[in-house]
Amino acid sequence: MATPSRKTSTSSPLASKRALPRDPSSEVPSKKKSSAPQAAPPPSLPLQSSGPFVEGSIVRIAMENFLTYDICEVSPGPHLNMIIGANGTGKSSIVCAICLGLAGKPAFMGRADKVGFFVKRGCTKGMVEIELFRTSGNLIITREIDVAKNQSFWFINKKSTTQKVVEEQVAALNIQVGNLCQFLPQDKVGEFAKLSKIELLEATEKSVGPPEMHRYHCDLKNFREKEKQLETSCKEKTEYLEKMIQRNERYKQDVERFYERKRHLDLIEMLEAKRPWVEYENVRQEYEEVKLARDRVKEEVRKLKEGQIPMTHRIEEIERQRYNLEARIKEKAIDIKETSQKCKQKQDIIERKDKQNKPQIFLTEVCLPVLVHKIEELQQALTVKQNEEHDRQRRISNTRKMIEDLQNELKTTENCENLQPQIDAITNDLRRVQEEKALCEGEIIDKRKERENLEKEKKNVDDHITRFDDLMNQKEDKLRQRYRDTYAAVLWLRNNRDKFKQRVCEPIMLTINMKDNKNAKYIENHIPANDLRAFVFESQEDMEVFLKEVRDNKKLRVNAVIAPKNSYADKAPSRSLNELKEYGFFSYLRELFDAPDPVMSYLCCQYHIHEVPVGTERTRERIERVIQETRLKQIYTAEEKYVVKTSFYSNKVISSNTSLKVAQFLTVTVDLEQRRHLEEQLKEINRKLQAVESGLITLCETNKHLEHKDNELRQKKKDLLERKTKKRQLEQKISSKLGSLKLMEQDTCNLEEEERKASTKIKEINVQKAKLVTELTNLIKICTSLHIQKVDLILQNTTVISEKNKLESDYMAASSQLRLTEQHFIELDESRQRLLQKCKELMKRARQVCNLGAEQTVPQEYQTAFQDLPNTLDEIDALLTEERSRASCFTGLNPTVVEEYTKREEEIEQLTEELKIKKVELDKYRENISQVKERWLNPLKELVEKINEKFSNFFSSMQCAGEVDLHTENEEDYDKYGIRIRVKFRSSTQLHELTPHHQSGGERSVSTMLYLMALQELNRCPFRVVDEINQGMDPINERRVFEMVVNTACKENTSQYFFITPKLLQNLPYSDKMTVLFVYNGPHMLEPNRWNLKAFQRRRRRITFTQPSQ
Repeated sequence: MATPSRKTSTSSPLASKRALPRDPSSEVPSKKKSSAPQAAPPPSLPLQSSGPFVEGSIVRIAMENFLTYDICEVSPGPHLNMIIGANGTGKSSIVCAICLGLAGKPAFMGRADKVGFFVKRGCTKGMVEIELFRTSGNLIITREIDVAKNQSFWFINKKSTTQKVVEEQVAALNIQVGNLCQFLPQDKVGEFAKLSKIELLEATEKSVGPPEMHRYHCDLKNFREKEKQLETSCKEKTEYLEKMIQRNERYKQDVERFYERKRHLDLIEMLEAKRPWVEYENVRQEYEEVKLARDRVKEEVRKLKEGQIPMTHRIEEIERQRYNLEARIKEKAIDIKETSQKCKQKQDIIERKDKQNKPQIFLTEVCLPVLVHKIEELQQALTVKQNEEHDRQRRISNTRKMIEDLQNELKTTENCENLQPQIDAITNDLRRVQEEKALCEGEIIDKRKERENLEKEKKNVDDHITRFDDLMNQKEDKLRQRYRDTYAAVLWLRNNRDKFKQRVCEPIMLTINMKDNKNAKYIENHIPANDLRAFVFESQEDMEVFLKEVRDNKKLRVNAVIAPKNSYADKAPSRSLNELKEYGFFSYLRELFDAPDPVMSYLCCQYHIHEVPVGTERTRERIERVIQETRLKQIYTAEEKYVVKTSFYSNKVISSNTSLKVAQFLTVTVDLEQRRHLEEQLKEINRKLQAVESGLITLCETNKHLEHKDNELRQKKKDLLERKTKKRQLEQKISSKLGSLKLMEQDTCNLEEEERKASTKIKEINVQKAKLVTELTNLIKICTSLHIQKVDLILQNTTVISEKNKLESDYMAASSQLRLTEQHFIELDESRQRLLQKCKELMKRARQVCNLGAEQTVPQEYQTAFQDLPNTLDEIDALLTEERSRASCFTGLNPTVVEEYTKREEEIEQLTEELKIKKVELDKYRENISQVKERWLNPLKELVEKINEKFSNFFSSMQCAGEVDLHTENEEDYDKYGIRIRVKFRSSTQLHELTPHHQSGGERSVSTMLYLMALQELNRCPFRVVDEINQGMDPINERRVFEMVVNTACKENTSQYFFITPKLLQNLPYSDKMTVLFVYNGPHMLEPNRWNLKAFQRRRRRITFTQPSQ
């Protein structure tokens, strides 16, 4: 808004025009000079006539030394008051006067928090006077403001009073200047959409609800709070009572446990008394058993000793038999030895005869096998000679055939001298092919080295690109950790880009790339986090498709913005950077990073990054000079941000500075230019690799062809060389074969002579073999007879020895059994003695436990008690252990337990009575809540339904949709009830709740205006004020809203309405009941005492009548 001119000291007058005015008293006086206060009209008395004004409507507004006014008085109409004027003329000053004059707080206006700031600059005092219509007599409220003390002095009908009395009078007329539903100043227009559902309900109740509605709501909240307190108190007392009961139950158990423990201790005492008697009886029985066992063992020892006597006699008899048999065996051994000696003597004689006659064979056991073996050797030797002869004949035949074949081949072989020219020609061709092959292989090696170098270079470039991608992944990880919904939306966008018609940019924080990450802090401090995570669209339609899918369907919380249609990305700054370098500035924000064109255009348009310079420490040192000379609105130094504003009233320069926060998201820098260069380099490397591969394939094919040709030439040369040497080789082979044939023919053998000699030798050997067999048979018969007799004697001796060994074994076993039995007898006797001594000791101890003398018997009470107790030590020990364990569990018991138990019983009874009283009180509160709820909720639902009906009709007339409903999550939480406004401006979208973020500024303004219009027709507050709400609307919506305002506010019996705007569209509809107030400002305005409204109207009519008809 433009500020008033400072070149003139006179204030600008204010003119008033009402459509077709009928009453001159309703004309609005103009501003007056501060130097001529006497020109101000005298204070007027309260008006008594009712007229068209409703109770509490504003009849007159007077200001003196207030903001831009020296002296001014405004007389609004009873219905719609349209206050129009250029920015800075003083329209909102009238709004401020209404607010402050009716005891409103200065901070509510959003301009200043002290009332003294609303007094005109240079004046020490100011005054605001509001005259309100009342049927019993108008109410004049005067507020005088003292700048020095920042205090206000209050007057009602010119009589001094207090602010509290004024507030009570204002409230009695249902005027609420702090309620946005009734009083919406310019700086609070945007806050209406920020009202929570709860705050909107409260404002609506106060504005249009019955007087008791808000009171009932407050009562319900108080009752509910008291109910919660009572519920908590009852719950706490119930829990405490339960704890007391539980504790007493525990004490009750302690009392019972006390007596239970005594019973256990008595039983333990009796068990300990019986245990020694049971132990004595057990040992006595064991003594008797051991004594009987000892006697049995003694008898067994006697029987064992008697059984050993016959066994000893039999062993002696068998020993004598064995001695006789061994003597006979020795005699037979001597006979065998003598016979063997005779045989040996006979053999020696035969051997001596054999030595005299060589053809004889030794008459020994070895001679016969030797003869058989010799016959076999003779037969084998004959067979070998036969085979050798057959093989020699076959080889002679083969050699003759081979000689014949070689001679035939020699005849057909050509002359070698004709082949040498062909060999020389092939040798030359082979040398030339080898040279070409060597060159080709060298080129292949070069190509392979080139390919390896390119692959290494490609790997390096890929690694660089991967590192760039890793940096980008770091940015995405930061986004995922901080804004999971936004990250999920990014993934969805990457998979569904085909759904969009124009370009869609990912969140700004991902698309921004800092040229130097040290400068990231400036960007993050300048651009809000909500926009840093926002998606940027070039099309409204694309954005709606995106938001419908992501917000409505996937329920993700994401932000989206639209880039300007005309790009701002390359827009030049208003001042050259060279002009600012002397102050230490080194760059504008735009030059610190790279971003896609839509993102850069949006940031330039929304945050003017092309106009915000960044300085250094040098800038901070001379910051005062920078602010005064450059007139920059925002400045960044090394560590601080400065925001510079010019006061609307005093034209003073005001600056504020904040420290820069550390960057979190944009510190990861990806050089996109270098990445693009690397991608181009990678493409070039791939192209070169493809060319090298193609060349390498061609060279390999050529080398393969040369290799094939080389092999063919080598094979031809080899064939020619073989043909050249073949005749000489054949002659050598024929000569060699003839020599071999001659040797084989000379090496002959007489087979018939060899067969005759072999037959003669075999016959001689067979004769010798027959003689040897006869003599050997006789010797075997003699030896066999002698050995049979000896074996028979040995068997008899063996039987006797076996019987003797068995008897000795049985005797040793019996002796061992006897020794063991004797040892057992000794042990049993010792055990008997020990048990006897133990019985005496146990009897003595048992009597001591029962306090009995040596001659006394066990008393009858002990005997009776012992009958009910276990009779074994194990059972007694087990029962003792069990009883002791049970008794040990009863610890910490004392006689005071019973006393504490009784005392606690009394306390429980008292608590029960108190809890009963609390529950009765709680039921009473619940009954009150039910009654008040019925009185509050039903009228409230009816009121909301009426508002919804009006609101929906207004939206339907604009071809849009809107609804108002009563919203709560829990019906019993009365402090959570609220009014929810949902609107839809396009047929393709769904109803969305009115919020500061989802709708555009114009849409929020339309929604706010129509809601206030819906309240207007319910008409409970005396007037409503709306300041410049149409500024964000497009022409179509502004025209529609204006028509609705005129139609609604100009009805009969509606409250007064103030509509402030700096401009209006042409050809708007007007009503006879509306009042139009024009506010002018400037150095050439008429003095107040020279302004004549009637003369102005006469001139205007005269001009209108004299205009030619069209």
